[in-house]
Amino acid sequence: MKEMFHKWNQISLVKRILAGIIVGILLALIVPKGASWVTIFGSLFVGALKAVAPVLVLFLVIDAISKHKSGTQTNIKSIIGLYAIGTFVAGLVAVVASFLFPVKLTLVTSAEDLAPPSGILEVLQTLLFNVVDNPVNALMNANYIGILAWAILLGIALKNANETTKTLLSNVSDAITKVVKWIISLAPIGIMGLVFDALVTNGLSALMEYGKLLALLLGCMFFIALVVNPLIVYFYIRKNPYPLVFQCLRESGITAFFTRSSAANIPVNMNLCEKLGLNKDTYSVSIPLGGTVNMAGAAVTISVLTLATVHTLGIEVDFATALILSVLSAISAAGASGVAGGSLLLIPLASNLFGIPNDIAMQVVGVGFIIGVLQDSCETALNSSSDVLFTATAEYAKKRKK
Repeated sequence: MKEMFHKWNQISLVKRILAGIIVGILLALIVPKGASWVTIFGSLFVGALKAVAPVLVLFLVIDAISKHKSGTQTNIKSIIGLYAIGTFVAGLVAVVASFLFPVKLTLVTSAEDLAPPSGILEVLQTLLFNVVDNPVNALMNANYIGILAWAILLGIALKNANETTKTLLSNVSDAITKVVKWIISLAPIGIMGLVFDALVTNGLSALMEYGKLLALLLGCMFFIALVVNPLIVYFYIRKNPYPLVFQCLRESGITAFFTRSSAANIPVNMNLCEKLGLNKDTYSVSIPLGGTVNMAGAAVTISVLTLATVHTLGIEVDFATALILSVLSAISAAGASGVAGGSLLLIPLASNLFGIPNDIAMQVVGVGFIIGVLQDSCETALNSSSDVLFTATAEYAKKRKK
């Protein structure tokens, strides 16, 4: 048994995850009721990742900053710039695609029990209040903006601490990283449960009515992942970007697709950054930050669903207003994680730009939840995989200039 387990672990994680996906699909098709117990593996896997991620971020950032020496450069500014460019361009691509391939909706659903933000100021205010959140509360609610703020402050305060304290922090950080690796090694079993649950619970029949809308949304996301992001990476590193792009999609995007949680994917991304040999001082900050503000997928969702509503109502839109929508989508997307319901609840905010009544906008939110089984999965995969992609890009670009 021990030898079998050892041989299983020698197989690459991606191949093991693909095996888990295949087994999950087969169980859902052959014994959907008899294997219902499989779903617990998915819930346990996502729960474990979500539980360890806040603690991992806190101690990694404190450790990195407390040991950071003056004069040692990190790439945070370049990475934030890449996050901003990627999110804005994603919103712009979605706007252009929505005009080239207009989609109309049948508004028969509702989401009246949800409370969207009243304006962009509320989104930004929520983001700012997350910065000054109680540290214990931030850890409990996985508020990564608050966790980052406290970790940075504590890291700066501990810069002058004695070496024994810094060694303790380093040991705790290493121990949590090891726990993360143990959890990630269970990904094939966890994803098997998630795939089984998704197929048995949702099926694909409910998505057929919204096929055109899904095709537009997913088409934009694939275009950004396979065309736009590689172009941005090439501009910075001046060599073939696709090996890096495919590695990020394969080793981060697949897991994010099935967990549908940027927070749960933070440990996976940290592990991938370590595998790529990136600077720990940089990625320990850029990855949790990216999970909050690098939201290309959310920008696509906001733009496409808003313009689908516009086309449904026959509202004329000029180029200037469409450009404003791209900017608004990018800014709103950066605050999406701080708003209950994620990117879908920001659709009424963007709809206000065109004078669309809130009751209609909330019906569109309801449509969003119906197609969420695929839309949210692809959105999370794009968002999370590009966190590692842009972190690596900034570091490789810096090395190229030396």
